Amino acid sequence: MDLEILRAFLVTAREENVTRAARLLHVSQPALSRQLRQLEEELGTALFLRGQHSVSLTEAGMLFRRRAQEMLSLAERARAELARSGEALTGEIAVGCNESRSMRELAEWIVAFRRTHPLVKFTLRSGGNEDIQAWLEQGAVDFGILVEPAAVARYSYVRMRSRDEWGVLVHGSSRLAERAGIRAEDLMEVPLITVMDETIHRALARWSGPYADRMMPIVHYNLLANAATLVEARAGAAVCPRPDGVREGLRFVPFDPPFRLGAQIAWKTRQVFAPAAAAFAEYLERRGG
Repeated sequence: MDLEILRAFLVTAREENVTRAARLLHVSQPALSRQLRQLEEELGTALFLRGQHSVSLTEAGMLFRRRAQEMLSLAERARAELARSGEALTGEIAVGCNESRSMRELAEWIVAFRRTHPLVKFTLRSGGNEDIQAWLEQGAVDFGILVEPAAVARYSYVRMRSRDEWGVLVHGSSRLAERAGIRAEDLMEVPLITVMDETIHRALARWSGPYADRMMPIVHYNLLANAATLVEARAGAAVCPRPDGVREGLRFVPFDPPFRLGAQIAWKTRQVFAPAAAAFAEYLERRGG
């Protein structure tokens, strides 16, 4: 699929106007309309709803926009990785990251690696295990921090030292705020703001035992900052790993008995890496060994 057509599609989707998009792309409006029709024919579905003066994306168009953005991003990364200067190692390494204390280890590794290879850059992309594994398979990231227990049989990986202590983030006025520890039965009638990750849900269900089916999840999140805002609004209690810092007026209370999860940094086995990512994989294997 032609990358220029993908760019034309994305500009049109952003502008919601074919004439304006054509002007930005420096092509004629009929030529752009023809390109978009050809793309729809190639995909076998309509991407735009066409009005008299504007266009909007269909449901299929919204899905394809995400994929088009990913394809262009991968192409730009490939160009940057191939455009190396001299013998110095350059390029960009993409890492999918869970919210975890393991990020501290990753930060240490990035700093140490860049002392030797200062021209290498990193991109961090936040998500849950399912997101990160999908990105690994698509090639959208080179490495991913996966919270245990994750399915890593088809990956190479290094287990990280840190383990996250889980509990709930509650408003200071909550009846749970004064507890030294939270038991599963304490959460029966509490609206819960839970992490958007099935791997962690299953592990939490095992910890909760017979109380798991009686809990009341009302919101799922993938960024703790958003969950903390809901807790501030007294929407409920956020199930989360112990944060590095707690906002004023909130309190983190750990689970009792303790519930802890480790993590590993993983990458696809037999992955054909660009030079920078290959060097980082070797660095991780040395650290893991």
